[in-house]
Amino acid sequence: MTLHPPALVKLAVLAAALVGAANSLAAPSAEGIVVYNAQHASLTKAWVEGFSKDTGIKVTLRNGSDSEMGNQIVQEGAASPADVFLTENSPAMVLVDNAGLFAPVAAETVAQVAPAYRPAHGKWVGIAARSTVFVYNKDKLAEKDLPKSLLDLAGPDWKGRWGASPAGADFQAIVSALLAQKGEAATLEWLKAMKANASFYRGNSAVLKAANAGQIDGGVIYHYYSFVDQSKTGENSRNTALHYFRHKDPGAFVSISGGGVLASSKHADEAQAFLKWVTGKGGQAVLKDGDSFEYAVGEGDQSNPKLVPLDQLDAPAVDASSLNSKKVVELMTQAGLL
Repeated sequence: MTLHPPALVKLAVLAAALVGAANSLAAPSAEGIVVYNAQHASLTKAWVEGFSKDTGIKVTLRNGSDSEMGNQIVQEGAASPADVFLTENSPAMVLVDNAGLFAPVAAETVAQVAPAYRPAHGKWVGIAARSTVFVYNKDKLAEKDLPKSLLDLAGPDWKGRWGASPAGADFQAIVSALLAQKGEAATLEWLKAMKANASFYRGNSAVLKAANAGQIDGGVIYHYYSFVDQSKTGENSRNTALHYFRHKDPGAFVSISGGGVLASSKHADEAQAFLKWVTGKGGQAVLKDGDSFEYAVGEGDQSNPKLVPLDQLDAPAVDASSLNSKKVVELMTQAGLL
């Protein structure tokens, strides 16, 4: 059969349309999104697996620390290959936000997160949370002798008795909350006293292990390190217990892990879909049913039943978008901690 020119043109147009449609449908799963991840790799891996299973969208992870990934995004600017940024603590989110690099989070995603665990401006949202605690050796401290406030650890009677990991993003987030609550002068005074009183370790796990071994009476960490250890062998926590400061004390600070979509993302729809999934029922169920022991922050979502409920922690109200990590580093350096 011979095709005349008009028929050939129509056939070519139809073929092009079919190829275009096929490419359009394949793009999300073929290219996928890039997530710069500063959350725990195992937790984010579970999120990614659940999201990709439900949507068919591929996710490439690049793992690093809060400050490392946050500063990398700022340096890369609009040229960053990242579509999404996830953190352990919110100060790194503030760093990127202050550089104007986030796109607004979709309204339906923002609405999924309880107001206490997201900034009001909607440029990023909470994806999980963790509580500050004082882990202590039960053989060295009775409950009546526990510090009533985080600020008590600045007293001379605590010299040489407690520890922390000042170089880590976890502890610096706690100091950020102290700065937001008490101001620069009081924070610097407390940090100088910490320099005189505390023993320093590399990571919260090391602080937990030191308290368990009786090298220190106690230490300032996040709650989930103990729960994770207990869920395994318990060898680094069996001699310890957790003290929750409550009473809106700086030591009762609840740190928010954050998630945001980069304004420069070339896969904005898929990136927004990922953040929506993480903050939705699927992503928050990973927190409830998994072994991360971090708190769920979704509106109405339940956390792991082994945890003290968030509404019983009596945490201070701290605006996550105001936490100033740059000033904290300056003050900690001034105090000789960094």
